[in-house]
Amino acid sequence: MQLRILTINVQNDEGDPRRVARINSELRRLDPDVVALQEVLHTPERHQLDELLDGTDLHGTHQAQAMAYTPPWADQYGGSAVATRWPHRIVEVLDLRLLDATDVPWCTLAVSIPLPDEGDLLFIAATASWRLEAESARERQAVALTDLDVRHRGALPTIIAGDFNASPDAASIRYLTGLQSIGGRSVHYHDAWAVAGDGPGHTWTVDNPNAASVIGQIVRQPDHRRRIDYVFTGSWHAHPNAHCLVRAATVAFDKPVNGVWASDHFGVVADVDVGHDA
Repeated sequence: MQLRILTINVQNDEGDPRRVARINSELRRLDPDVVALQEVLHTPERHQLDELLDGTDLHGTHQAQAMAYTPPWADQYGGSAVATRWPHRIVEVLDLRLLDATDVPWCTLAVSIPLPDEGDLLFIAATASWRLEAESARERQAVALTDLDVRHRGALPTIIAGDFNASPDAASIRYLTGLQSIGGRSVHYHDAWAVAGDGPGHTWTVDNPNAASVIGQIVRQPDHRRRIDYVFTGSWHAHPNAHCLVRAATVAFDKPVNGVWASDHFGVVADVDVGHDA
């Protein structure tokens, strides 16, 4: 069956208050089946996920609804969320804060999605440490992410999507795509953009005014552009009797509407064909 996968970092409530309506409008237009969202606010005063999904018919879960505690800074920077066309079941929430990367309130959500006529699909909405010097933490987070997959994967290829804060040449991404090992461990997932994307696919770039000021503060170099948001699909090695064929990959939320940019990140949309082999 055909699925549309989307990931988007919504940048909590920073900047123009019209951004939430802009994201909601684009979600309704793109009509995805499975969505990973990062930096979504969930406080007693505001459930931002409800605003983002209004009118979409998607079933959403915020990490705060599946956790017994609230990570520090979540009230300011938000958390991770998933949204699916069919009701999903949370199978695990993974808190990937580390001693050298404590400032990540965005946990990883693993959900099981019952696909009509195909069975359960494991979808993992992920994120990783954001600091430029935190690749060591991102490496350990990537390994923990693949361990999470092993604990819950089924016959259908696992799909992982999110904001990884690392470019394709980083060790954490090279590990996920089978190009290098970490600590004697190796895995393989398909990077949807590498399979079917057109062009560089930058998702965090000075071309986006919402990102330019943050890039100026953190990177402090001109013309910075990176691809740091991904959709990954499980490969034949882990799922020998099923397939997840990437048919198309595009950048989303990459243009302003009436002067409103949706977020400081662009999103990624991947169209896949998933099912059991005969």
